[in-house]
Amino acid sequence: MAKVDTSLVAHLPLFAGFKPEELDEILREARSARFPKNSHVFEQGEDAHSFFLLLHGHVRAAKTTPTGEQIVVRYVATGETFGLAMAIGLTQYPATATAVDDSVVLAWPTGTWPRLVQKFPALATNTLQTVGTRLQETHTRVLEMSTQQVEQRVAHALLRLAKQSGKKLDHGIEIDFPISRQDIAQMTGTTLHTVSRILSGWEQLGLIEGGRQRIILREPHKIFVLAEQSAGGGPG
Repeated sequence: MAKVDTSLVAHLPLFAGFKPEELDEILREARSARFPKNSHVFEQGEDAHSFFLLLHGHVRAAKTTPTGEQIVVRYVATGETFGLAMAIGLTQYPATATAVDDSVVLAWPTGTWPRLVQKFPALATNTLQTVGTRLQETHTRVLEMSTQQVEQRVAHALLRLAKQSGKKLDHGIEIDFPISRQDIAQMTGTTLHTVSRILSGWEQLGLIEGGRQRIILREPHKIFVLAEQSAGGGPG
């Protein structure tokens, strides 16, 4: 595999505080891999053979419930880690990771984890911080599901995606990867029909601009106001 330029990753949260030579040693254990759009990086229930850093593209992590429903857990953006099952004591991946556009990852074999964290304790600290942040996001979403109307949940989901992967345009902020209304339904615990109705209404009001797997927030501040409105009638 071609050597990864340390300057490409030195600024990432996972590698905060490392010297270039330490980073070199950590990266020597990794291999790079390409995943075409819609291919699986790993599947739910599969043995957790590797952990990953996304160098390019976007990855969707989704869980299938025992009743067969799909829940989108989160989207992974460039520079983020994922597949950290071993860091939280799991031997199998708890979700399926799918490339939503052509993506490039760095992958470390799970077997290297104990050795790396023993030599570089900051790796464990930085990973724990990432896992903690994601747990907090999950708690926030669970709270939204139980206390907010569906319109608020959809507004929060769009704002979250725009903050994570937004591209500034003259006429708003584009969510910079392919995302469908079904994906948003699976993120917000509602139906495709409901999401379509809400987004179509917002399009007519000029708040968003939609296309095939494409969403632009034309009036992000107004969507923020919708997200923060009092729940009133409880969950939708």
